[in-house]
Amino acid sequence: MIINCIAVDDEPLALDIIKDYIAQVPFLKLLKTFKDGISTIEFLAANNVDLIFLDIEMGGLSGTQLLKTLNKKPKVIMTTAYRNYAFDAFELDVTDYLLKPFTFERFLKAIEKVFNSLKNEQKSGVSVDTKKEYFFVRSNYKMQKVNFEDILYIEGLSEYIILKTKSSNIITLQSFKNIEQMLPQSKFIRVHKSYLVAINKIDCIEGQNIKIANKEIPIGNKYKKRFFEVISISGK
Repeated sequence: MIINCIAVDDEPLALDIIKDYIAQVPFLKLLKTFKDGISTIEFLAANNVDLIFLDIEMGGLSGTQLLKTLNKKPKVIMTTAYRNYAFDAFELDVTDYLLKPFTFERFLKAIEKVFNSLKNEQKSGVSVDTKKEYFFVRSNYKMQKVNFEDILYIEGLSEYIILKTKSSNIITLQSFKNIEQMLPQSKFIRVHKSYLVAINKIDCIEGQNIKIANKEIPIGNKYKKRFFEVISISGK
């Protein structure tokens, strides 16, 4: 079993130590390191992560504040120089709490807990990739929470994406590929090179066009067959 992990700490030396420890464990795969919580949330929204090594006191968003924004949390190992956060950390269901400076042996004990927990979840049939009901995107210099249920359709404009919701238009610098990975396939479908739609928000279909909230969205020939299969309508 390979455990995909990230490390979050605003101290470069602390990150270097964690990277060195991770490199010595064959089944740990370090995807990326971060110095702040906002960038971490954005990455978690678009990638599958099994484990976070997370500092608590950081500039801006703290480690505990970051965890409170997550609906479905990966396994978490807190790494901090402060004992007084231990109660709060375990209230947030972290797997272990490492006090800096910690040894490699203590690091391995924490990893063993994570490994055993993930292994038991696999045996019991619990999915570690359970889909969230929302994700975060960067828009107007902030991280904007977007609920799946609020999305009507998504439109691509060059390098930008417009998420049309019930109440607003959210513009973000994002690729269609990333957006598709964030969305549950049972609820959303690509219908055109520039459009993704929420299946349950479709009002009607007229020929090669979908209507959602007075918006006509074309169905591209490349996506036509799969679209009609998904909604159980013959495309002929």
